Amino acid sequence: MSASGRRRRGALDSGFTMDETVAEYIRRTVLKIPRHEIMEILTMWEFLSKTQLQTINVHQIKERISQEVVKLCEENSASIKQAAILDMIYNHTYRNKKVWTVYQMTKAVGEETDSFNLADFKYKFKRSLRSALKNVTINFREYEDNAIWIRIAWGTQYTKPNQYKATYVVYHSQTPYAFISSLRSSLSLLCQALVHASNYHDIHEMELRSRCIDSLKDIVFKRYNQTFQTYHPRLLQERNVAPEKVDPRIIQENKREKERIQSVNQEVFGEGLQPKIEFAQYKLETMFKGEPEMNVLTEKEPFRCVVKFSSPHLLEALKSLAPAGMADAPLSPLLTCIPQKARNYFKIKERKGILSASCLGP
Repeated sequence: MSASGRRRRGALDSGFTMDETVAEYIRRTVLKIPRHEIMEILTMWEFLSKTQLQTINVHQIKERISQEVVKLCEENSASIKQAAILDMIYNHTYRNKKVWTVYQMTKAVGEETDSFNLADFKYKFKRSLRSALKNVTINFREYEDNAIWIRIAWGTQYTKPNQYKATYVVYHSQTPYAFISSLRSSLSLLCQALVHASNYHDIHEMELRSRCIDSLKDIVFKRYNQTFQTYHPRLLQERNVAPEKVDPRIIQENKREKERIQSVNQEVFGEGLQPKIEFAQYKLETMFKGEPEMNVLTEKEPFRCVVKFSSPHLLEALKSLAPAGMADAPLSPLLTCIPQKARNYFKIKERKGILSASCLGP
């Protein structure tokens, strides 16, 4: 379908002509949606009527489906606002496609938390951004758990907002936490708007990132099952181990050691499923430890390197190491403190001749 073909006349009584950039954006958004989810997402959109939705043939190729949706949107005089809302529904449904970074806001010393007013928040947020940047598109949508999703499409002084590179912010009212999708430029403007709209004093990055925003929420809201922050060994007879029915002819080797590992693992990680984190990064700035005669480093300069652990479900992978016999139990606190310290980016430095890490501090 040509670009000019997407600019059609709308309803005769309104004389509406839909902008071709809006039509193209809606078309591309529909193409991103899996076929079996298209009708569900369009229904959640609530822009097309039930009668209009029934006219869409979802069994044809997706390109034709997208063209039919665009045609119906023209009949309803769709604008960039409706296109942005459709994009918000898509990104909320497939929120794990983005990388989210957690930010925490703080109050000034002695300042009390104000009651939250959504209308006031929206007004202050828009005013703050638009006072610094005229060409910006801002949309809001409320979801469960007092989650406010904000979509910002950025432009410049001379260009319109780029709808294809929109930034997403998820802010939970009555909490100091905001989750922001990848953003390089205009981050300072966004943070300033958040602080102003939510009546906080300052904001800082928490060094905690993941694609699974729900797990990030579990960590910062303390909703995970890691009940033990440190490992305190106990005698085996103190542990309540359920008896197992086993064949008497089978000899269990290292049974007591396996019980110890299982108990230690449970104390460190808890019983439930771990929050989903895909990676943890450790930046080392430590002195090289080696024999003096090796002369590896002639000057006392820190040995700098970056170590990164990655897995589709890193914490569950770490939890399985000791029971599988691939690591000693308990694991290093550098690996198990991720939920407790709410961060997966660490910097390890030399301190008074003893190796230390930022994750072990307050």
